[in-house]
Amino acid sequence: MPRRYGTGPVWWHGRFRGCGYRITAGREAILDALMTADKHLSAEDIYNKIHPAYPAVGLTTVYRTLEILVNMGLVFKFDFGDGRARYELVEGSKKSHHHHHLVCKECNRIIEYTDFINDEIELLKKTEKGLSKKYNFEITSHIIQFYGICDKCKKKG
Repeated sequence: MPRRYGTGPVWWHGRFRGCGYRITAGREAILDALMTADKHLSAEDIYNKIHPAYPAVGLTTVYRTLEILVNMGLVFKFDFGDGRARYELVEGSKKSHHHHHLVCKECNRIIEYTDFINDEIELLKKTEKGLSKKYNFEITSHIIQFYGICDKCKKKG
């Protein structure tokens, strides 16, 4: 559960001030819930996680705060095709680790993978460089999701 208000990582506070926002106990609780998560959380998941300790933080506040965090670049928002947005910190307690997602269209299982093959790394670098040049656009990050059927669902069907 969230630590005492004001004890989050220093970079949270600096980023909030730099963007003209205050870091409130509720916002810090939401960030802490994301930091300690072992999966991608929906707004409802975050609300259920923090509500016992912060009953004054409503679901609407969670949604608003998540949009602020996405706009600030602190949180990624994912759409895995199941009708619920999911969130994760851009930089977590273990520092950022770039990963992509494999999403099962049957059971909605999400597999994160970081063990990129050399061909994939080269292709992504080449693609980013080409797009940057073509559109005069500085790429700072990307999100890749592959959709299909996981091994467990293939065995069932």
